[in-house]
Amino acid sequence: MSAPYDLEKGDAVHPGRPVQVDRYTVGARINHWITAISLILLAISGLALFHPSLYFLTGLFGGGQMTRTIHPWIGVVLFFSFAGMFLRFWKANLWKSEDGTWMRRIRDVIAGHEEKLPELGKYNAGQKMVFWGMSLLIAVLITSGVAIWQAYFASYTTIEQQRVALLVHAVAAVAIICVWIVHVYAAIWVKGTISAMTRGQVTGGWAWRHHRKWFRELVSSRKSGTRGTPAE
Repeated sequence: MSAPYDLEKGDAVHPGRPVQVDRYTVGARINHWITAISLILLAISGLALFHPSLYFLTGLFGGGQMTRTIHPWIGVVLFFSFAGMFLRFWKANLWKSEDGTWMRRIRDVIAGHEEKLPELGKYNAGQKMVFWGMSLLIAVLITSGVAIWQAYFASYTTIEQQRVALLVHAVAAVAIICVWIVHVYAAIWVKGTISAMTRGQVTGGWAWRHHRKWFRELVSSRKSGTRGTPAE
């Protein structure tokens, strides 16, 4: 029998009081934080170059010229770091029928009426939309960013193409900042989520309340012996 689609490497449940559930490996957390820090640095340096009123932010990077130089390189780090996350998490973020039900009951989500929601896998519909939104926007940002990277690629594009790429890059940057804000707000709003990305673990109660289907799968796989101790 094949493993459920949303059980990832390192996912494991540990009996005890309280029950502890491994949600993210050390590698996954390092990958996440490199991506997060890169995105924050890109947002600050990008905003510094976006409008004269925010130019003072270039002081954080050693001045305007240095900001222009390192901004695209941070983008390269973000791209490869997120690519690692994409390979880790894409399968568990595939859309399922219960995600549509979760979306239709968004009022119950906001009101905290978990008992009225379907049992969910490792990620809910909101988390999946953030994941796919980030995936799309980072692809747009790296593509448009290369087109306007004067130091290396200016000869490959026309002025008109660079103007369009600059506009697309700015719009995508604003959009990904908005998605990031939603991601951070949701992590703070759902109590107990932050520990998943700092210590890699959540309590059994948290998993049961928010991702019951995933928790059931973990317990079942442990009983059947197909999933033992964490790999990392």
